[in-house]
Amino acid sequence: MAQPMDGNSVVVPAINSASSVCCLRSLGKRGITTIAVSEKGSPPAYWSRYVDETVHVPSFTDDVVAYKDGLLSLARRDDVQAIVTLREIDVYVLSKYRDEFAEHITPTWPSMETLQTAQDRVRLVEAAADAGVRVPKTRLLSEVENWDQKQIVKGRYAILASEYVDSYSEQEYGFAGTTMYLESGSEPDRERVQAEMGHDPIVQEYVPGEEYAVWALYDHGDQVATCLKGQVRAYQYEGGTSVCRETVEMPELREAGQILLDQLDWHGPAAVQFMRDDESGEFVLLEINPRFWVSLSCAVRAGLDFPYYLWRMATGEPILIDEEYEVGVMTHLLRGELVHLHSVLRGTNPYINPPAFRTRAWEVAKSCYDQPNFDYLTLDDPGPFVRDILNLADGVTDLFDATSDSESNVSGEVEREESADQPSR
Repeated sequence: MAQPMDGNSVVVPAINSASSVCCLRSLGKRGITTIAVSEKGSPPAYWSRYVDETVHVPSFTDDVVAYKDGLLSLARRDDVQAIVTLREIDVYVLSKYRDEFAEHITPTWPSMETLQTAQDRVRLVEAAADAGVRVPKTRLLSEVENWDQKQIVKGRYAILASEYVDSYSEQEYGFAGTTMYLESGSEPDRERVQAEMGHDPIVQEYVPGEEYAVWALYDHGDQVATCLKGQVRAYQYEGGTSVCRETVEMPELREAGQILLDQLDWHGPAAVQFMRDDESGEFVLLEINPRFWVSLSCAVRAGLDFPYYLWRMATGEPILIDEEYEVGVMTHLLRGELVHLHSVLRGTNPYINPPAFRTRAWEVAKSCYDQPNFDYLTLDDPGPFVRDILNLADGVTDLFDATSDSESNVSGEVEREESADQPSR
């Protein structure tokens, strides 16, 4: 396809999350030329009517530098004004090679120093505590001596790359693995866990409660827009990446997120994740996603068009926002709802019992009927939904074939493919 040269193009990674489709729809409807880029053959975003151009880029799992060079070649084009960050690897590459990209486009992502704080959960907990935000007790796995309490193990780093792990070269990339819930009084095999995760992960106290988030866009430390989310359901019944979420308004949640982002002098999009402690009602920090979030469509449907605001930032145009967004807007990832129900049937967790399947199935059906707002499925742009279902069918068939002789965690496998796009090293 010929390259448009009107200076009105945006690069959107076409990933396995509906956030990319949301960006394409938002920007394409406004007449902005959209360039969908992917290392995959046929991601759902390629099937959107709002894609003007598709470009294949090298896989970051094979070579991070080659992936960077692929994005940089697009940034050098006269028509390209912005690159949207939708994955940890996107913001990592743009931040690490910030000077190279800044020669051609305006950065709408944090500096590498700030990103290191967001993607290193030890540094993040320290920064949040300094800002007065409540954090869970956090230590490296190698430092833990007491196992007589409810604790979880998760990666210290959001991704494994040369800026964080000495054993990785500049070209290498890895995913730290999924969260482990530890049985109280049972010490894990540290060496095995460290080997599986590729580094010394962290151990955090388990905080029972409901998940919330502060979605935000900042311009060099100044707040542009903020929206608050309450998680209704996730891939796993005990929590994780959301498949159903709802906009809320809670002053204490807003304040906690803003305090932390102000402390970090944030720049670009961010989703600050919290757990609301069942006992105290306080919001406890979980992590920061330094990019647009998976459930971006929820904020856009509620009235805050974050992709367009980012475009205005990148092009130096004023951003005029009616700060009021609609509270109570719920959106769904349909296939995610099915995976959630599978986890209710087959999942296990040492701390949380699954809900009754019939009750949860009724809740899913009722919420989809009451608020038929879906991440992929829309009447004016059905292509991404169709392609997503076809890709899911292929993936699940392969998964069952690979695990036919053993108990398979289908829910977990689908969630990792959807939310992270980050296979292990």
